[in-house]
Amino acid sequence: MSPPASGADSRQLLRQAEEAAALGGRIVASRFGRPGAHVEAKGRTGDWVSTVDRESEAAIRDFLQHATPDISVLAEEGGGRRGEAYWAVDPLDGTTNFLLGFPVVAVSVALVQDEQPSVAAVRAPLLGLSFSAARGRGAWCDGDRMRVSERPVARAIVATALPFRDRSILPRYLPVLEAVFDRVEDIRRPGAAALDLAWVAAGVFDGYFELNLSVWDVAAGALLVQEAGGAVTDWDGGSNYLSGNVMAGSPATHAVLLAAAANVATDAPRR
Repeated sequence: MSPPASGADSRQLLRQAEEAAALGGRIVASRFGRPGAHVEAKGRTGDWVSTVDRESEAAIRDFLQHATPDISVLAEEGGGRRGEAYWAVDPLDGTTNFLLGFPVVAVSVALVQDEQPSVAAVRAPLLGLSFSAARGRGAWCDGDRMRVSERPVARAIVATALPFRDRSILPRYLPVLEAVFDRVEDIRRPGAAALDLAWVAAGVFDGYFELNLSVWDVAAGALLVQEAGGAVTDWDGGSNYLSGNVMAGSPATHAVLLAAAANVATDAPRR
């Protein structure tokens, strides 16, 4: 087990995460709405990578490797390795949104220690929002402390995303979607997991659920929700949410999400 960061260490690491996310955010913002971004398919339906993803990732990776040379970097486009401590980086969460000119995109940076996020920074550069958290120290949006919502479940707004990368899991997902929709007021599908989770932490959304994500999609946003007083689990109610099967929300809404998943017999995909 690696030791948890001390107070001074966590503050420094959080500043580094925030600087890394801001660096990527500046690159993303400078390219938005401009022609010339080369785009390639990743080999999965609707999954794209652009030159902007790669530019943002290269800048973030270079910064973190110089700032924290003893901590490995695991990022969406260039890969990397996990260790007792590693940075989980999504240099452009919401690539399809970005390419379409829809400004719901984010840059997400989290430090993961012993498979638990310990510091997190999420930047929404096209919306002018900055989210951050450190374990045991709360979650913040542009200097304001965040708390999950206290709306009753019947008025809850829940975010999700369809499993477009692997449609074979639709039989697992769709019954849960239907069960959740029966209990809440409405459902949204913005298209950027890190921001969905950040908005749960901020009380904009009441809950969020998705299957088959990657650690860089989940790690930063999960810590934001936890530090804002919310609950984050996998679909079985366990702590393995970095597997990519995640349910998050205010305590009341999270309970509804878990109940919906429990009533579906087919197992969620596991890694």
